[in-house]
Amino acid sequence: MPLVVIGLGNPGRPYKGNRHNAGFFVVDLLAEKLSIKLTKPFFYSYTKGKGVYRNKAIVLAKPLTYMNRSGLAIPGILHYAKADTSELLVVCDNLDLEPGICRLKTKGSSAGHRGLASVIEYTGTGDFMRLYIGIGRPPDNNIIEHVLSNPGGEEKQRIDLAVDKAASGILLLLEKPPLEVMNFINVTAIEQEEKEH
Repeated sequence: MPLVVIGLGNPGRPYKGNRHNAGFFVVDLLAEKLSIKLTKPFFYSYTKGKGVYRNKAIVLAKPLTYMNRSGLAIPGILHYAKADTSELLVVCDNLDLEPGICRLKTKGSSAGHRGLASVIEYTGTGDFMRLYIGIGRPPDNNIIEHVLSNPGGEEKQRIDLAVDKAASGILLLLEKPPLEVMNFINVTAIEQEEKEH
């Protein structure tokens, strides 16, 4: 079965660069790296595409149902991929991780993330992999404004680093078990950059 990578976010131009769209950023980067064209099937509320990396199949998808209803699209995506939740990896933003940090987990709760809560509702389980991209919490605690606005400057650079690290980690998942990949992903992108210079 293929690895099914689903990025969470909000569709449409007004949301394009928002922090809440970190999951979309990762899927778009993977699509670019693997030359996978994401297309929207008629009557379905997601974009999807298939590819191969080192002889392993991968399916990329982005629900178009808006963040809080992300789960609506998941059964259709899994059916298209001919896969189940054991092969599912959901990528999304995380307020509790600083920008530049990404974390891979093999299962868990929604931890208050409404997109993940919707995925759990529609799959009936929390036993699927998730990859978090840190966006940090705003100083004024205005969460909605924070997630629905665009990062800039150093913060954007850090998030871009985490997105790149996440994409590289996902490709590793096609070759290595999740616990090994965690050792790569769960070192912060910033720490990695410092090691390399």
